[in-house]
Amino acid sequence: MEIFLPTLVIVLLGVAGLAIGVIAGRPPIKGSCGGLACVKGGSCGGCRNHDREARR
Repeated sequence: MEIFLPTLVIVLLGVAGLAIGVIAGRPPIKGSCGGLACVKGGSCGGCRNHDREARR
């Protein structure tokens, strides 16, 4: 229990920092789209490139 509270505080500070950045006008954090799932023949349902490959 003695390690849980400091860990929780650190995580909440990180989340609060990210939220303040978005409130201040920075764009929200976006995940990357790439890696092995987006190579030819792979399937990546959330990838923008996947739709283009399916149309070819």
